[in-house]
Amino acid sequence: MNSDAKWSEMARQFQETLGLSMQKGVTPHVLMPGLPKTADAGPALQFDSAKLLEIQRAYIQEASSLWNKGFSPEAAPATASADRRFAAEAWLTNPLAHFSASSYMLNSQALMGMAEAVEGDEKTKARVRFAVEQWLAAAAPSNFLALNADAQKKAIETKGESIAQGLQNLMHDMRQGHVSMTDESNFEVGKNVATTEGAVVYENAYFQLLEYKPLTAKVFEKPLLLVPPCINKFYILDLQPANSLIRYAVEQGHRTFVVSWSNPDESMQDKTWDDYIENAAIEAIKVTRDITGVKTINALGFCVGGTILATALAVLAARGEKPVSSVTFLTSLLDFSDTGILDIFIDETAVKFREMQMGQGGLLKGQDLASTFSFLRPNDLVWNYVVGNYLKGETPPPFDLLYWNSDSTNLPGPFYAWYLRNTYFENNLAKPGKLTICGQPVDLSKLDMPAYIYGSREDHIVPIQGAYASTQVLKGPKRFVMGASGHIAGVINPPAKKKRSYWTSDKLTTTHDAWLAGATEHPGSWWTDWSAWLKRQAGKQIAAPKTYGSRKYKVIEPAPGRYVKVKA
Repeated sequence: MNSDAKWSEMARQFQETLGLSMQKGVTPHVLMPGLPKTADAGPALQFDSAKLLEIQRAYIQEASSLWNKGFSPEAAPATASADRRFAAEAWLTNPLAHFSASSYMLNSQALMGMAEAVEGDEKTKARVRFAVEQWLAAAAPSNFLALNADAQKKAIETKGESIAQGLQNLMHDMRQGHVSMTDESNFEVGKNVATTEGAVVYENAYFQLLEYKPLTAKVFEKPLLLVPPCINKFYILDLQPANSLIRYAVEQGHRTFVVSWSNPDESMQDKTWDDYIENAAIEAIKVTRDITGVKTINALGFCVGGTILATALAVLAARGEKPVSSVTFLTSLLDFSDTGILDIFIDETAVKFREMQMGQGGLLKGQDLASTFSFLRPNDLVWNYVVGNYLKGETPPPFDLLYWNSDSTNLPGPFYAWYLRNTYFENNLAKPGKLTICGQPVDLSKLDMPAYIYGSREDHIVPIQGAYASTQVLKGPKRFVMGASGHIAGVINPPAKKKRSYWTSDKLTTTHDAWLAGATEHPGSWWTDWSAWLKRQAGKQIAAPKTYGSRKYKVIEPAPGRYVKVKA
């Protein structure tokens, strides 16, 4: 096939892949898991003809060069061997594999260029890019044994044992319901993850409240309550002693309490956002105050936990109560104007479907959410393990973070449907008085306590601009800090590792870009900056308690408790 014909065929496949007609133009409907296709085509797509001509010219030139070289060693462009999927020696020494990888990289470049040539609103363009990226990630020759030279070499070297082991790995993952990202047999919650010493001092259907044993002779008067996301398990904050934010807080002298969410089953399938605010977040604040006997506490919310915490504080403020004297938000969204790549999943059709499906009852399975987040980075979090586990018969190495990532949680349907519409789709939570929650009109601008707001520079779940937007919502004294890396690695960055860096500025501006222009970069972890800030909010130091809980709130069981061990 000559290069002109190959270009025409690729263009045709591009149209079919996206469900488009380049003459008529239809919007690709990138759907949430389980969402059916609809007849709603959305706005018509058009393409920048000049860009398409330039892409065609470059493609024909490079394809001609590749075909003329054939299977010779110098056939592969540098981009092929630079991609880690094709970096192994077997790809370089096998002429057919070399050519296959080179052709794939060339076609990928052209297809992504065609996606960038789409003219339309940003959401439509983002959906096209996402669809093309998913298709390209799945179509890589490295994903197929017949084309993967490295997997073939291993099969020969092991006399077929790698293939047999790969089949065993595939059967194992089919039984457990997800692709193994780590050797999960190496971990046990409470034994080698979530090991900071403590006790469960309260529980209801929604959560257990954990109190941790002080590691200092004196503690600050105001305790610290951590509210993690309910879409994951709390021990992301307590993986190992060396990278535990919970242990770090305890070591800094804070009497520390943590919400450990229940993993919902059918008995909780009718629970709503209001239920979680009243019976979990507000209840956790109340119990923490009761146990410690203080008027006000410090609180921290992480990701969705930050959204839940802010909502609870707004409800309490509407009731004339201010039980939290300072608040920390880690990679949290309060203003959902900028939700990054997740925005492609949200439209009226998607939201209505979820409302019809589970708005009145039902469960969103944890694996559905986990799969969605994994496919945001398909090469790193999906196909990398497909190749390693199944084609090469490898067992992924033990990694606590990836074990946690695979330990998914369910969500009550009504809770999820409400959250989808009122935050991601309509951004109602940021609109003063728009929502009534737990019988109260909610206004986040009423939260005037000191706030520490952290965002990660490369976060694909909570974009840095979205994290910064909280500075415009909250009206009290604020400190914004940006850390390097992503949603999890940026947060879980202990000082002892001396890794990465963070940025600070005492001057808050209306936009993140303007703030960053005046910010100062510091080497190491943002934890030290937060610790210094939190100590100023924590009151005087008092003798550390010798027992957990109080007369009213007795120890139920040792930390990390039963709830965190329940599998979805």
